[in-house]
Amino acid sequence: MDDKTERKKTERAGLAISRREFLKYSGIVVIGVGFGGCGNPNGVAASKGYLLVDTKKCQGCQTCMLACSLVHEGFESLSLARIQIVQNPFNTFPDDINIAQCRQCVAPACLAACPVGALHVDKFHGNVRTVNKRKCIGCKSCITACPFAPARPIWNFQEVYAQKCDLCASSVFWNEQGGPGGKQACVTVCPMKAIQFTAEIPVQLGDEGYNVNLRDKTWGLLGYTTE
Repeated sequence: MDDKTERKKTERAGLAISRREFLKYSGIVVIGVGFGGCGNPNGVAASKGYLLVDTKKCQGCQTCMLACSLVHEGFESLSLARIQIVQNPFNTFPDDINIAQCRQCVAPACLAACPVGALHVDKFHGNVRTVNKRKCIGCKSCITACPFAPARPIWNFQEVYAQKCDLCASSVFWNEQGGPGGKQACVTVCPMKAIQFTAEIPVQLGDEGYNVNLRDKTWGLLGYTTE
């Protein structure tokens, strides 16, 4: 084998190694973006607060809904509550109740869909996703874009704008500080302690990271699973 042929083989081998190395490290970068960035390609700052719920612990009393509307609107209205209790009569106990709370998504589809920036990240209140009602044009794009059912942004039919949970950051009819650094009305009033605040980002896979077990062993005496 002459020197020219040997040199070409070496060059081809070097090129193959370079391609393998490129693919390997490209894969690492993609995985790092996917997990390290929590699936958020738009670089939106993560909220500093989230609501975890235990749907098996919930008794469907709707106290959280009444408190939510009261502290935000000044009166009680199930239709204007930013957290919803949904009961499925075709499911059996204890799987018949669902708590539909805002996910404060890391990559919020509702925020991306808003054409005027009314739905935005409130940096002053811990990056909560919230709606500026003065900017809202009533297109309901955020409601349509929400991947959850029922949609977490809701329509205020009285004042004609979209609204959503802000972790009580703007609960003007409450004498407590809200937001990630304060209290949340639904957490405070729930008689079953089925709603819990956390500053940690839940697992961003469907409902698994948000619907958790908040039951201790005494709940087993009532026929509930405690695991």
